[in-house]
Amino acid sequence: MSEAYFRVESGALGLQENFLSLDDILMSHEKLPVCTETSMPRLGAFFLERSGGADPDNAIPQASIWVRPRAKPLQLPRGLAALRRGGSKLELPLWLAKGLYDNKRRILSVELPKIYQESWRTVFSADANVVDLHKMGPHFYGFGSQLLHFDNPENVDISQSLLQIFIGRFRRIMDCSQNAYNEDTSALVARLDEMERGLFQTGQKGLNDFQCWEKGQASQITASNLVQNYKKRKFTDMED
Repeated sequence: MSEAYFRVESGALGLQENFLSLDDILMSHEKLPVCTETSMPRLGAFFLERSGGADPDNAIPQASIWVRPRAKPLQLPRGLAALRRGGSKLELPLWLAKGLYDNKRRILSVELPKIYQESWRTVFSADANVVDLHKMGPHFYGFGSQLLHFDNPENVDISQSLLQIFIGRFRRIMDCSQNAYNEDTSALVARLDEMERGLFQTGQKGLNDFQCWEKGQASQITASNLVQNYKKRKFTDMED
């Protein structure tokens, strides 16, 4: 029986996300703090709707407009004219920030999320194994790799930090996956990033397959149809 869904590998660690991957789709909707560098008239409602969940201090302010002469000002809760001047801080999905980012036009600038800033990089360098990456961001490595697309002087430090974090946590992940047979692993994977969870599951599958083989429960090796047909032809020639 075929499976209903074949998992598509993530491409977030490469140049572009894989838009057939559910992991990449979810990752591209994570919020990224940005600051507008140019005026964006009549786009307040559009951006505010997509920046839901932003901090109240960074929220787009309400705007007052006149509907007709001598009319009372109408308060728009979503602020259609809030982005007429640059310098507005808000949070946008990663896919939208990447689409608007342009070094030449300077539409917006990207601010590093706190978990990728120098203060947190220092914590990771001390002992990356004690940090709950899933709480920090379920797609920590993929999202951090996509930040390298933006022009930032800390890009080299971010890439080196991501590599060292993965190296520091990889051995413990694989050790846990190889020493947890027929056990509840929910506590082990709760603190792992989505990519790390995939590695843990791969290690668990290898362990289970080895245990089945050791107990003789693996599928039996059978001769291929090509070999069987060759034997039949050989016996026929001998009878003739």
